[in-house]
Amino acid sequence: MIRQAAILVGGLGTRLGERTRLVPKPLLEVGGRPFLDYLLDELTRYPTIHDIVLLAGHRAEVVLEAYHGKRWRGASVTVVCEPSPSGTGGALKHAAAVLQDRFFLLNGDSWFDFNLLDLAVRAETSSAIVHMALKRDQAGDRYGRVRLEGNTVKSFLTAGAEPSGPINTGVYCVDRKIFGSIDEMPCSLEQQVFPRLVAEGHLVANLYDGFFIDIGIPADFGRVQSELPNRLNRPAVFFDRDGVLNVDKGYVHRVEDFEWVIGAREAIKLCNDLGYYAFVVTNQSGVARGYYGVDDVHRLHDWMNGELAVVGAHIDDYQYCPYHEEGTVEAFRRASDRRKPAPGMILDCMKAWPVRKEGSLLVGDNSRDVEAAHAAGLPGHLYREGDLAMFLRPLISSLATR
Repeated sequence: MIRQAAILVGGLGTRLGERTRLVPKPLLEVGGRPFLDYLLDELTRYPTIHDIVLLAGHRAEVVLEAYHGKRWRGASVTVVCEPSPSGTGGALKHAAAVLQDRFFLLNGDSWFDFNLLDLAVRAETSSAIVHMALKRDQAGDRYGRVRLEGNTVKSFLTAGAEPSGPINTGVYCVDRKIFGSIDEMPCSLEQQVFPRLVAEGHLVANLYDGFFIDIGIPADFGRVQSELPNRLNRPAVFFDRDGVLNVDKGYVHRVEDFEWVIGAREAIKLCNDLGYYAFVVTNQSGVARGYYGVDDVHRLHDWMNGELAVVGAHIDDYQYCPYHEEGTVEAFRRASDRRKPAPGMILDCMKAWPVRKEGSLLVGDNSRDVEAAHAAGLPGHLYREGDLAMFLRPLISSLATR
């Protein structure tokens, strides 16, 4: 399970002219926020990523002041500054002491909307040193193309060499064995390290569909201002938990009592792959009744995160309601507008995340769930039995955002 990501934020950004003289390119504002903030938001959607390392070069002091030592959702952020311009490979090797055995690596000036954990799962079963995420096809003659044989990268074509084909998106899953291929400074991953790995058969790639853009030239920097914020307004699937994701055995709160519904993890991954937010909204009156505590709820959800990551899936947010007006624990004995059939948990998700109502839906196993969905202005669908992924697929596939 990959728990770390590194982002290259040290490029000069010369094609953007005066904009990057005082500010590193990834910190330029897009839609009123630094572009880097969007990358951090996206990485921390994955609850298994606990550590993010920013590899800074040009105007490193700006990055250091803005991000070093911060927390971003559940992840810590560390900034490593290269002492002199060393190229992308040199910046990576300079941070070797803080990088784990396997980590994600991203270019700080590009955005690719795909399921990052799918790449991680594929890397788990391979001995390659680098796994690249490729955009299946991207219009434009300024992109170099990647030539594959199966999933193995055979060569890189220069920009303009072919009018179509897959491109490198600057998103990688990297084994720290890569440091053995970085033996001179300065060093470019793209120009020196990757060709060497291709020759050795240690560079593989997977194709994905999804929105891609980089901010390296003025035209795309202008285009990203509206396109990226709009893309983040995603539809969502809200899952009830007991009876939908797991077999309802009555007040499930221990790992040993948790049993996944057939196709539940695959249904969540389907949401991830198609570009939906995936949320859990669950009544947990067992807390109010004294059967278990909120720590038990969190512990079980943390365990679910690990189980989901194994298949390349994740939940963006867990919302639960521990209150009940007939509870025996005084702190939780009250009515709550978060308890279904009230829509509070759904509405709280929609406030905290840029959810697009169009295409969003809830899957529950009783009328309270459906009432809560309707009260929030969403369709609700009753799941009774069978493969949950098969149940969900026809409801969302035609509305896929990727």
